[in-house]
Amino acid sequence: MTRKKLFALASLVAAGTMLGGLTAGAQQQAPQAAPSTPKDAGPSPGGGAPSPEGNRPFPVMFVTSVELIRSERSGGMDIVRARGLVTSNAWGEPHLLPITRGEGIDGMLDLIFQASAPPDMAPLGPFMQVEAILPIAKGHPYKGIRVRSGYNAVSLKTLPGFAEVAPPKEDCAKCLGKYFQAKGAAAPAGQAAGNVVKEEDLPYPLRIVRPTDGIPSYEYEPNRLTLVLSEAGQIVDAAWD
Repeated sequence: MTRKKLFALASLVAAGTMLGGLTAGAQQQAPQAAPSTPKDAGPSPGGGAPSPEGNRPFPVMFVTSVELIRSERSGGMDIVRARGLVTSNAWGEPHLLPITRGEGIDGMLDLIFQASAPPDMAPLGPFMQVEAILPIAKGHPYKGIRVRSGYNAVSLKTLPGFAEVAPPKEDCAKCLGKYFQAKGAAAPAGQAAGNVVKEEDLPYPLRIVRPTDGIPSYEYEPNRLTLVLSEAGQIVDAAWD
């Protein structure tokens, strides 16, 4: 099945859902702290179109689970359901974007899990859970599903089925005022373990800005965490940017 056909099918199902009443798995809700579901849990018609506000789509920060639900009703259909994490409640319109062209050598349907990113930097806060679905017509050639985020990928190799991974340990929502410990470095002297943020617990793109560092580029990356440190290594400012 081509990417174009997948887009067309997703659009038709999304339109029918809007006219006939939203299902529980695809209701539009404002993002809330995990495990709530934000708005537009279903696929966005057109696959990767920006939101009405013009916010640019970016991959979500982390995929936590992938599920394929098989329905035999109305001729049969498979539904891919993915859940993931974003960095703030300013993200919207999560959707699954097929990138596989044709059947694929490995038989996997490759999808990017993306959403409309905030237009500007986001302050620290708890990760928000997002969810999206993508219907696939009966008789598709795929033997498995792979969903990619900006940081990781989760593969489901048994259809129907379910696969999940553990989320990151640290969302850095309470990082301000704590002390940063780089990988391989000694723990900050005189600081309790609860007052130390370890780089190894932040498994996503980081930008560490020390007092002597310049900033050669300020290209926006909504899944990157910027930590500004004092001379003592204390986190004095931070944002997702």
